[in-house]
Amino acid sequence: MLGTREDAAQELEAIMDTMADGVFVLDTLRVVRRWNRAMERLTGYSRDETVGNPCGVFTWLQRDVDEEAAKEAMFCQLFAAGNLDRSELTILCKDGSTLPALISARVLRDPDENPAGAVVTVTDISTLKRLETEVSLLRSEVQQRYEFHNIVGKSPAMRELFNLVELAAASQTTALIYGETGTGKELVAKAIHYHSERRAGPLVSVNCAALSETLVESELFGHVRGSFTGALKDHIGRFELAEGGTIFLDEVGEIPLALQVKLLRVIQEREIERIGDAKPRKVDVRIIAATHRDLRERVNQGSFREDLFYRLQVFPIYLPPLRQRKEDIGLLVEAFIVKFNERTGKTISGVDPDAMRMILDYPWPGNVRELENAVEHAFVTCRGGAIGPLDLPIEIRRAELKMPPPVPPPVFDFVPTPSTPKRRPVGKDELVTLLNESGWNKAEAARRLGITRTHLWRRMTQLGIPLNPTT
Repeated sequence: MLGTREDAAQELEAIMDTMADGVFVLDTLRVVRRWNRAMERLTGYSRDETVGNPCGVFTWLQRDVDEEAAKEAMFCQLFAAGNLDRSELTILCKDGSTLPALISARVLRDPDENPAGAVVTVTDISTLKRLETEVSLLRSEVQQRYEFHNIVGKSPAMRELFNLVELAAASQTTALIYGETGTGKELVAKAIHYHSERRAGPLVSVNCAALSETLVESELFGHVRGSFTGALKDHIGRFELAEGGTIFLDEVGEIPLALQVKLLRVIQEREIERIGDAKPRKVDVRIIAATHRDLRERVNQGSFREDLFYRLQVFPIYLPPLRQRKEDIGLLVEAFIVKFNERTGKTISGVDPDAMRMILDYPWPGNVRELENAVEHAFVTCRGGAIGPLDLPIEIRRAELKMPPPVPPPVFDFVPTPSTPKRRPVGKDELVTLLNESGWNKAEAARRLGITRTHLWRRMTQLGIPLNPTT
């Protein structure tokens, strides 16, 4: 009978020694009863050193936790629950090094179903941890290469933009950002501010186009009580609120001509005057401005001061429209999917090939903002999996049905290039006739004129033509 037990024990030892994972057996007092060769290799402790002694190879990464109490809690949990599944622990090896590992355990019971010990398996996950670290570093590297303060892009134009933002952030000079609506001018302003020495100060944004002519001066420079009807108390303007930081003047081309003189003084003298107060106030503010207009053309028209134009355009930054950097669309879509997955709790995996082809073919007159809205729209209709063509907004699907021949656009609508001849502005009667011939299809009318739909809408507004024939 004894020989049979000895044979069984030897057979069990042989089986344990063939296992790639570490395996050991404990009694209820946590004394090691068996210890396979894999455990010797993983920990450096031999069988002779561990069998018959309490198991003490587990340590804890959290330094604020009492290790003995933690180990006691683990084994109490094991014997209470009857098992322990894939708990991540750190093994303290004989040479003083540590080894990340997953352990699983099962309770051994006697004939009366009382706990008699436990068998524990140990899996080395050091390679997995190293790969996770490498992946994390690679992701960080990719993110740094293709993303700069929430500005996403890998195209040559965007890499040049990142370089300009870094140069602007390293200086205190006034910067002027050019770009069509929806290209991300405010994101660029934020990137400059938050990478500059003024990042600890406030960033105050002002949309000059959203303020009426009577309010814009008060909003920018403030007023004192009684300076005009309704001025019941002193009001601090945006320039004073931005003290020590940056003020972002979005759509600076919309500032009334009479107020441009005061803005010029702020840039030159670094001081403002509240409405109704003759006392000048010094301000320490960096100015970043932005516009979607051709300010030089507005200077020629007499609606923008030439001296203010040159004061603002010390360091110009040009944002390319999305149609000129289509290699960035995939990155942007991926970034928006991650964003809306987190916001909605959905698990949209991506965009199927047909839908992506539609996205790449679409001209995106609203630029990045329109693309983000399209992805958000798709999240409403897509229940899961990949975004398909039917999940996209209808205007993108309609554009797929009738795509005009591609027309090489200028770098910016307001920055002519040598290869872009200056066209004669179309007159009102001529444009109405063309719209009637096109059935008021603005994409078709724009194609015939050889301009973008944004150009067409802008020209219709200038000429007082309603965007809808029934209006």
